[in-house]
Amino acid sequence: MPIVLYRVDERLIHGQVVIGWGHQLRPGRFVLVDDDLSRSAWEQELYRLGAAGSNMEFVSVDEARDRIDEWRSAPERTILLTRDLGAMRRLAAGGLLAGEKVNLGGIHHGPDRTEVLSYLHVTRSDRDDLRALREEGVEVSAQDLPDAPRVGLDSLLKEGERPSE
Repeated sequence: MPIVLYRVDERLIHGQVVIGWGHQLRPGRFVLVDDDLSRSAWEQELYRLGAAGSNMEFVSVDEARDRIDEWRSAPERTILLTRDLGAMRRLAAGGLLAGEKVNLGGIHHGPDRTEVLSYLHVTRSDRDDLRALREEGVEVSAQDLPDAPRVGLDSLLKEGERPSE
């Protein structure tokens, strides 16, 4: 259980993650799973500045799939983040995350996005990714901060209905 949080958050590292979740979960490492970021040294440095000196790794989805068992068995508590649902879906493919819980954090307003919660806006493709995660055996819920109410996937997928926060 050394991966203490799997989270989808388009900003990856920011105050809610570092302070809100970090203080509660006490991670020794953040793993940012993002194909583009894994190849950009200058962007990695910006994220390191925002993580208050925590150990950080930047990996592609393919590398994360290869290393997930390593992080699960390491003694260091880890928060694993993806920028979008597509990356988390690719990570989970083939049952790799079956039985795990994925937290949805900030996915903000944008083209073709519908507001589900104040901090969660999804496209049709995102909804497909959410359903695919469930089919892979992943428990998905939305919760922006540890003390906020958790909203389950069934409530999130109801079209035209906004769940209470």
